[in-house]
Amino acid sequence: MTASLVSKSERIDVRASLPVKLLLQEAARAAHKNVSEFMLDVSIAAANQMLADRLRFELSAEQWAAFEAALDQPVRAKPSLQKLLDEPGLLG
Repeated sequence: MTASLVSKSERIDVRASLPVKLLLQEAARAAHKNVSEFMLDVSIAAANQMLADRLRFELSAEQWAAFEAALDQPVRAKPSLQKLLDEPGLLG
């Protein structure tokens, strides 16, 4: 998704030092975009990348087989966990 494909109805204000502003302007010029378009495109890409790790993960066939094998293991008793769950918490 690029900034130019989305209808713009909201405003985001950003404060930056002069060196950062100049850097962003130079990068935007190199990308043949204005600073707003450049910042939106880069920010959207960074946000998608950051959230991808939380929303989806990929495994090789070998890793998937190991994952399934771990899920298929029978449940084992965990006395320490049961004790923790049986005790009253801080809030009662």
